[in-house]
Amino acid sequence: MDACSERKPKITASRKLLLKSLMLAKAKECWEQEHEAREAEKSRYLAERIPALQTRGLSLSALQDLCRDLHAKVEVVDEERYDIEAKCLHNTREIKDLKLKVLDLRGKFKRPPLRRVRVSADAMLRALLGSKHKVSMDLRANLKSVKKEDTEKERPVEVGDWRKNVEAMSGMEGRKKMFDAAKSPTSQ
Repeated sequence: MDACSERKPKITASRKLLLKSLMLAKAKECWEQEHEAREAEKSRYLAERIPALQTRGLSLSALQDLCRDLHAKVEVVDEERYDIEAKCLHNTREIKDLKLKVLDLRGKFKRPPLRRVRVSADAMLRALLGSKHKVSMDLRANLKSVKKEDTEKERPVEVGDWRKNVEAMSGMEGRKKMFDAAKSPTSQ
């Protein structure tokens, strides 16, 4: 067995559990402090923006004017809130559409396997250049033609007794004949 698999862990399970509980307690304490700080900031901001109302000792007409002012301010805030909500909805719709476009462009769809297709040279040129260009390219026209009869005439086939041929080629005379035969066709 490996030395790594036999080695015991450095921290025991009880120690791990203790550390985990301490970390959770610290995280909870930090979260509560953040929550209290947010509430204090909110109350401070509201105290700055909204002064305390003094309604004692005001006449009926003064109270009505105060109510009209408050209603006007509430209408302005509601209009702003409605505009912000409309912008948020528009932005979320736009983000959703853009995400769909990204998915389409990325190509999450399954692509079919490609098959080999035989295409002639003319069809390939038509596809590349378009139907306007009438280019005919016969690739076989430029090939060199070889006549079968010519090749048969050049190589006469000798049919004879093979023993005579072996005897004629044996020894130094036979090697000289082979050397001369190999040399003579190239010199023509």
